[in-house]
Amino acid sequence: MIVRSVRLETFRNYLDETVELSPGINILTGLNAQGKTNLLEGIFLLSCGHGFRTRFDSELIAFGNDSALVSGSVFSAGREQEIQIGLTLGVRKRVFVNGVKRNAAELSELLRVVLFSPGDLNMIKDGAQARRRFMDMAISQLRPAYAKLLAEYARLYEHKRRILRDWREKPALLDALDDFSDGLCRCGAQIVRYRAAFVQKLTEAAIPIHAEFSGRDEVLSLAYQTAGSVKDPFALPQEICSALSEHQKAHRQAELASGNVLSGIHKDELEIGINGSSARLYASQGQTRTAALSLKMAERALSLKDTGDCPILLLDDVLSELDEKRQEFVLSRIGGGQTLITCCEDSRVRKRTAGRIIGITGGRTQALSGPEKA
Repeated sequence: MIVRSVRLETFRNYLDETVELSPGINILTGLNAQGKTNLLEGIFLLSCGHGFRTRFDSELIAFGNDSALVSGSVFSAGREQEIQIGLTLGVRKRVFVNGVKRNAAELSELLRVVLFSPGDLNMIKDGAQARRRFMDMAISQLRPAYAKLLAEYARLYEHKRRILRDWREKPALLDALDDFSDGLCRCGAQIVRYRAAFVQKLTEAAIPIHAEFSGRDEVLSLAYQTAGSVKDPFALPQEICSALSEHQKAHRQAELASGNVLSGIHKDELEIGINGSSARLYASQGQTRTAALSLKMAERALSLKDTGDCPILLLDDVLSELDEKRQEFVLSRIGGGQTLITCCEDSRVRKRTAGRIIGITGGRTQALSGPEKA
């Protein structure tokens, strides 16, 4: 799959800009705060239906405007296709593929991306939420149905959270508590199976990549952890649901007392180990960055293996955070598909990749050199 061009209209700091891209490596260069990351976010939006730096679509609209439009011409599934996403304040986003209205969760069937940003380098040491986010974003790209499950889980979670928060003032709310708890268990059971299968495949892909990167001196391990009552995350959904329900019932009184949802798959963890020890607790900065790089490269390899098509790789100012050895590791593995790299200084990257250089200043772009457009 290839993004041939993307048009951004009143999106972030872009008023109306069309950017034509090379099917290989594209280097987006310019000073900070000029729009390099915003361009990547526009492409990410075309793949996932949401931005990667905000919870609210309204923040993607250029200041002083009430709407934005992002359009992409892509080659996918053996033919040319057009994706268009409209954002309007106070209105649900509009998604069209080849002029036909679609659901945002279906976009990854046409365009998949692997995003690597500076924050990903810290996911090993960060809290469990960062590693859940990594899993959720990766699985949603591969399995559109998973994104729908996450949305449903979030809806049920919010209802239950409000009941637990307000039940003392409105005791009648407790009549619906068990229904939402049961719904979370049923939805969570399916999410558990998806996550367990993903971590199993990710482990197979990441271990050899990490071994190569670390000089075979270190051994990476991954383990998916969900509620302790779930003995087998690959069991039938009804069995997992029953185990989650058991865990939830054991925490019912604590939830009522605290006013918080204490039991559920929103507490899951991806445990990462190096040489048998917790990377989060004991790994050095160099080790954690090597592990994070390995996981991201494994995510890309897994997507290619699973679908037979290389996802678009978005590297958002990651290289500036890496030493020369780790830069070389990344650059040596970005061939075979389309890549967009943002950086402030392009000479070394340009020399190493021979990529197309696109300068960005104040939300305006200019092709400076490199391969012809797609």
